[in-house]
Amino acid sequence: MKAYICTKYGPPEVLKLQEVKKPVPKDDEILIKIKATTVNAADARIRGAVFPSIFNIPVRLALGIKGPRNKILGLEIAGVVEAIGEKASRFKPGDEVFGSTGTKMGGYAEYICLSEKKELTQKPANMAFEEATAVPHCALTALHFLRKGNVGPGKKVLIYGASGGIGTFAVQLAKEMGAEVTGVCSTSNIDLVKSLGAKNVIDYTKEDFSQINIKYDVIFDTIGKSPISACAALTKEGGIYMLAVHLEIRRIKEGRKAAKRNKICVSNGSAPFKTENLNFLKNLIETEKLKTVIDKQYSFDQMIEAHSYVDKGHKKGHVTISITQ
Repeated sequence: MKAYICTKYGPPEVLKLQEVKKPVPKDDEILIKIKATTVNAADARIRGAVFPSIFNIPVRLALGIKGPRNKILGLEIAGVVEAIGEKASRFKPGDEVFGSTGTKMGGYAEYICLSEKKELTQKPANMAFEEATAVPHCALTALHFLRKGNVGPGKKVLIYGASGGIGTFAVQLAKEMGAEVTGVCSTSNIDLVKSLGAKNVIDYTKEDFSQINIKYDVIFDTIGKSPISACAALTKEGGIYMLAVHLEIRRIKEGRKAAKRNKICVSNGSAPFKTENLNFLKNLIETEKLKTVIDKQYSFDQMIEAHSYVDKGHKKGHVTISITQ
């Protein structure tokens, strides 16, 4: 089978398309013929070893010192079950599935073997493979943080980075939870964010956060670029300001001071993924309450171009890769 191999950290060109041995499922595994995968910000950070300085050594110890220990990257997949191990029972050959590959990665290949206990479930019937593959990482992250913030009816929620991978799902989910949603994005993405359910949109290229005279119950920064002190000041006393990334030491200290000064909770980090939450999202998709925003769709042989595009940092929603037909 064909797969992209990453032997060292670096620019998109470190990804090399090679012929590798097709995997065989172990007893508790399923073999999936991958139809589509994604290039999200996390994939690009892993490939380029772009980690916060405080986590650089721990992350490299976990993933690989000079290059990824698991040479085939790719955190999300959608495809068709081709074979199952002797003790696997959750899925059967022919099932269309989608999910997260986790730290195993491996989505940049024509086939993958995953434990049937991984964060996998049946693909939504009303979604193409390219739409479904973009759901696991970003939508599960958005769901985790919005639940952490107790988002619900009557809450005012501000989502920073509302046009990005996590942000486009966060806007929809917060609206579905009954919140009044304000999205933050650039001028060119205002109409998109409104179409996803935001009642209000702030253009960060034109508006000064320190001059906004509104308080929010929850502020959710999906990209880690919001002005911490200004956002903390916009958070209601007792509210929560969340960042879906690990921060540099300087910004961690700034967040702690802002939390104490404004009597709020400031939280950052990563989200745990659970199959039950993926099934929850699947139900929302099949009842047409959640959709995937795709910016660009590339073919398998355009993987380097896709990574180059994501590296620019201006994608709207998701970048997907079609692997097999």
